[in-house]
Amino acid sequence: MELSNFKVLTFDVVGTLIDFEKGLLEAVRRIGGDATDALGDNTIFEAYKRGRERYPGRSSGAMADVYRSLAGELGLPGDTASAEAFQMAVFRWPAFEDSVAALKRLRKHYRLVAMTNADRVAFSSYSHTLDDPFDDSVTCDETGVAKPDPLFFAYNRGRQAANGYKFSDILHVAQSQYHDIGIAKTLGYTTCWIERRQGLSGFGGTPEPEQMTTPDFHYPTLKALADAVEGV
Repeated sequence: MELSNFKVLTFDVVGTLIDFEKGLLEAVRRIGGDATDALGDNTIFEAYKRGRERYPGRSSGAMADVYRSLAGELGLPGDTASAEAFQMAVFRWPAFEDSVAALKRLRKHYRLVAMTNADRVAFSSYSHTLDDPFDDSVTCDETGVAKPDPLFFAYNRGRQAANGYKFSDILHVAQSQYHDIGIAKTLGYTTCWIERRQGLSGFGGTPEPEQMTTPDFHYPTLKALADAVEGV
């Protein structure tokens, strides 16, 4: 199997292209101030994941409640201004350092499609941060469900078929074993795992999968994928 066999790259966005862990930690520590000094990164991540599970709604609105949940657990300021500051910070989560340049390189060779659990409002912010690289995009607003729900992947498969692409033309590129790699592989997608947390323990801000899935392609960064495509 060669990377040149594919015509479409479908991308998880938050966690693969957008460094939400960095953005999350920076926002919590900025808003929480000195009260966060004794909190390790993983403590914040675990409280965030529990809050997101309680409030799974659209990311452009639910994150204020996620913050209130997190703040209640960790003893951080839980006032309205703090919650709203966290919500606004979600729209400004940064791209990974290699994302913009690598996407520009990959777009020379493939149709690029975003497949994100973010809603359309939040995705618009992330796409702008990434210099608007996508030829098409699928968000939770269109599908009505979130990954790892198989219906999300089925929706995208049908959408790309309507644009003239076969299932075998698609390579799904993602960081999350839980949201993407495991279910995509089960559904017959060819997968490329961008292991953003390579060398780090645990799963950070992403839920732990029941089991690890071996992808078809595996790179530590998006730049490394672009290098492989271009034979660098």
